[in-house]
Amino acid sequence: MARPVNPTRKQETLGRAAEYVLDHGLAGLSLRPLAEALDTSPRMLLYDFGSKDELVRAILAEIRRQEERLLDADVRTLEEVWHWISAPEREAFLRLFFEVYVDAMKRGEASPFVEEWLAFLAGRVDEATATLLIAVVRGLLLDRLATGAKERTDAALTLAASVIAWP
Repeated sequence: MARPVNPTRKQETLGRAAEYVLDHGLAGLSLRPLAEALDTSPRMLLYDFGSKDELVRAILAEIRRQEERLLDADVRTLEEVWHWISAPEREAFLRLFFEVYVDAMKRGEASPFVEEWLAFLAGRVDEATATLLIAVVRGLLLDRLATGAKERTDAALTLAASVIAWP
């Protein structure tokens, strides 16, 4: 008798794959170790997602959805955005984000990374202010990831928040 179809299997696999990628990064991602970690097979991953590229796109979209839900629910001020996004538990996400962002820039496909944040900030601030906020936060995040300078980057964000209008 055939195994009954599990309608939530693909989404469950996607959630676990997102956790795996956050822990291990995308560089050198191989279907075989990923499938093994998820207690499935490379064939099932390809069945569910069509190709490795589509799986990676789905994983990144899932991570982004998770982060947007949390961000939408948890923050009201620029300082809250900063403390939320720079929290130690988000470091794996940030490293992955910048890894994917740089790769997308190499391929000339990075504009969605800016457009997503502009859309998120639309209605909260004007476009020029949104652009400045994105640049400041991303720059400080890169600095923090590269140097570990928590106090200095926190102080810089506090200064930026004092001069950038946020609702």
